[in-house]
Amino acid sequence: MENVAVIGASPKQERYSNKAIRLLAEYHHNPIPIAPKHEEIEGRKVYQSLEAIPEKIDTVTLYLGPARQETIISDIVKLAPKRVIFNPGTENKAVYKQLKKADIDVVEACTLVLLKTNQY
Repeated sequence: MENVAVIGASPKQERYSNKAIRLLAEYHHNPIPIAPKHEEIEGRKVYQSLEAIPEKIDTVTLYLGPARQETIISDIVKLAPKRVIFNPGTENKAVYKQLKKADIDVVEACTLVLLKTNQY
């Protein structure tokens, strides 16, 4: 089971970040919601920041647009996951070099599609 930080998690079931939390759990991963304004999403404890997560994170899946990523990228580098998935609308080529330099794989893809097509 992989620990997956879902940055930009939402309690609204129609949002892709919420769908990702549910589908990751269905595929036997451990989604860890990150959202500063919520305490619980889909029955899971929500963390206000990446630094607050006690577990080792294997993958980060992003649901924040580039304009809101500036402060989070340095936190991701410190966390040192194996990869970061930039979901549609979150692509940010300006930070890819920084992540790759930290030996973090950069993936431009939809987490939902990756899971459903066995490419995750």
